[in-house]
Amino acid sequence: MKLYLIGHDYKYAVEQIMLMLFPQERPEYPAAPPNPGDCYARVRISAGPVFTTASALVCAGGQSGRGTARIRTAALSGGLITERLRQRIIKLAFYKAAVAVTGQTPVWGALTGIRPAKLAARFLEEGMDAAGAQAAMQREFFVSPERAQLCVAAADAAVQAARTLAPGDVALYVGIPFCPTRCAYCSFVSNSVEKSMQLIDPFLDALDREIDETGRVAAELGLTVRSVYFGGGTPTTLSAGQLRRVISRLHGAFDLSHIREFTVEAGRPDTITREKLDALAESGVDRISINPQSMSDDVLRAIGRRHTAEDIRTAFAAARAAGFRRINTDLIAGLPGDTPDGFARSLSEVLALGPENITVHTLALKKGSRITEQAIPIPDGAAVGAMLDGARSRLTAEGYAPYYLYRQKFTSGGFENVGWSLPGCENLYNICIMEELCTILAMGGGGSTKLVKHSSGRIERIFDPKYPLEYIQNLDRVLADKEKIRIFCLQER
Repeated sequence: MKLYLIGHDYKYAVEQIMLMLFPQERPEYPAAPPNPGDCYARVRISAGPVFTTASALVCAGGQSGRGTARIRTAALSGGLITERLRQRIIKLAFYKAAVAVTGQTPVWGALTGIRPAKLAARFLEEGMDAAGAQAAMQREFFVSPERAQLCVAAADAAVQAARTLAPGDVALYVGIPFCPTRCAYCSFVSNSVEKSMQLIDPFLDALDREIDETGRVAAELGLTVRSVYFGGGTPTTLSAGQLRRVISRLHGAFDLSHIREFTVEAGRPDTITREKLDALAESGVDRISINPQSMSDDVLRAIGRRHTAEDIRTAFAAARAAGFRRINTDLIAGLPGDTPDGFARSLSEVLALGPENITVHTLALKKGSRITEQAIPIPDGAAVGAMLDGARSRLTAEGYAPYYLYRQKFTSGGFENVGWSLPGCENLYNICIMEELCTILAMGGGGSTKLVKHSSGRIERIFDPKYPLEYIQNLDRVLADKEKIRIFCLQER
């Protein structure tokens, strides 16, 4: 699509809304005017004494549509807030014009960001009740009633969690970038141990040093650790002894006496043994994830999983026997070869296991995954929508409530990922990372430290190298980066 920006240079904002509404198009910025029949958009912003107005003309498929949105100029007080508000009305104007052309209304309306619950949380913090916040999401951003309700529920969980946190509270993340094999849909940072087994020990040696240095800085700053989360990859790719080693190092480097939860993604049942479960439980881990993604053996084979639905049931029983009373399970809507009926059966089988948390993801077709090269058909947006609608209805009936959600690019239908929880079993880390409630200190492969200061709205990120060898080779830089944590925290006091 040819894009003509007039009175602004908000390319990213326009591209975001364009890609959501016209996913088959790619942005172009020609110098010449469009030719008859071209797919193009003119997006203008102009400031007046009373209102600042965004207008859009969208032409596609022989149809044209116009849209406008405005905000009071007095509300544009400068800085980041002004930038956000100007970009918001640009997206709204483009959305209205595009809907007039296509006749399609996405379930998330004009929202393009990955954290829609943050908008709903602002409405709640301004004094609206849940019904008012839901109505505002529908009215101001054209979000469907069902998604607005999800959003407000997640926002309420975030508001409640924020009230329990104090300045100086942080969460820890440890990235273990290894998996037994690589799933067909995966674009996460992970190395198959079939190819990189020899890197595990030197990676752990490097991780020991990063844990020690991060712990030193946290102690110097007087930070209080409230949550610990091991992700990856699949952390339980490590042996029981290696898991004990990492967790012991963490206990030695940080004061973990104030944590509310300690989560490890066990993930793949083909990495779970009773020995590893005992090692985790004895080391203070009180919550794990066992992630089938599907309970259909045919679908599991299609995505390259080397386990069966029966293996999930066996792993779940072993985790209960080891004493775990907080277990999450993941399902993915839209996997190759799945159907709405098949997904509903998977959900029923997972519910029969009685997990405290169920996370329902939408398949994202990302670069770096093998899934788009496969011959097995992938469910379309309508089928994925039916899967998610059925899951929402069933989980609500079973007493689960949404407590965090996020969106990703390149999902069928532009849908969402939602964490569902039984009352009182919400995972604090998941809420904090999604809603940016506190600083996350990350260590390990692919770890992303997020430094958060709410008083100023300031957020900074520090990225560890993604892959094991890269991480090992760049350890000196990783350790030196810890000084940025100290500087940020001291500047914000």
